[in-house]
Amino acid sequence: MIYLRLWHQSILVVLPKSQLLAQWRELNSIFAKEDRHILINYIYDYPKDDLFAYTQLVLQEMRARSINIRTVDKMERYFAEGPFENVPHPFARHHNDEYFEICYFNLKEKFMRGQKDFDKERYEALRKMYEALE
Repeated sequence: MIYLRLWHQSILVVLPKSQLLAQWRELNSIFAKEDRHILINYIYDYPKDDLFAYTQLVLQEMRARSINIRTVDKMERYFAEGPFENVPHPFARHHNDEYFEICYFNLKEKFMRGQKDFDKERYEALRKMYEALE
């Protein structure tokens, strides 16, 4: 069973590598099949500009970590009719403070359970982001 989730965009910089790689796989699944799932159906209520902007944020973070991006063909086909507007806060109505909190607690549990690639430094950065919301 696949659980699709688009992480809150401000969390991308602190995502463990495994979640960031999974995010790219999930985006590619959307590009290929326009997957439907209760956790991501909201993306289809937005213009493609939002998904394009979000995708660029994911790619930017992957590049910043020197993660090899093997394939972009599905993305290029999906967004072939561009250009797209710059959206500074993709999926703004959904990726709000409440959604940040949901993502935070999801990741907190992964840290607490000992996810191997989720070090204390990365978790502390996430925790500080969460505390700044309060």
